Amino acid sequence: MITMYIPKQYRMDQDEAVQMMKSNPFALLITTHEQRPLATHIPVEIREEEGKVYVTGHIAYGNIQKNTLENNSDALLIFQGPHAYISSSWYEREEVPTWDYLAVHAYGNARILAWDELKSALDSMLTHYEAHRENGRLWDTFHPESLEKQMKGIVGFEIEITSIQAAAKMSQNRNDTDYKSIVTELEKSNEQGDIQVAEWLREQRKELFK
Repeated sequence: MITMYIPKQYRMDQDEAVQMMKSNPFALLITTHEQRPLATHIPVEIREEEGKVYVTGHIAYGNIQKNTLENNSDALLIFQGPHAYISSSWYEREEVPTWDYLAVHAYGNARILAWDELKSALDSMLTHYEAHRENGRLWDTFHPESLEKQMKGIVGFEIEITSIQAAAKMSQNRNDTDYKSIVTELEKSNEQGDIQVAEWLREQRKELFK
């Protein structure tokens, strides 16, 4: 199995990694076909049952990657969290710039969902994204024939996660002065990623920002 290089100080534990997956559920699904990597960007749902982590999603029926998802023990899902460029001009001493980021690689066993399982997975996804909306389009609001027609155009899958490698490279190596400077500068930005990284940094060293 390919591994992600993660220095010890940047490693996330599994609980943190799973929460990051749930907070950033638009993943990159990677498998191989005839020794060639295939990748699809898709929304997924993550659930935990009896100490195990499962990921469900679906891809287009016409996507050749569907042929790699049955009994595949080497499926990989990549989840990208907030990230931001960190200028070394924000440090006390001369240094090179870097990039702060959160990333999770989740490996597991993939299988194709049966028709009823796919219906349940789609119902769950609609509930997750639509239930809180005014006039949200939940499963029962669609005409059954329309749903069945749409379902014929997709293939559902489930991946039982067997290994998680997660990195939070978020300026842990910086002293308090540099750390505060990084947060201050990122908060001046209009970029969503910069703001999100600043929020994460503040949470990790709350005592600096009282």
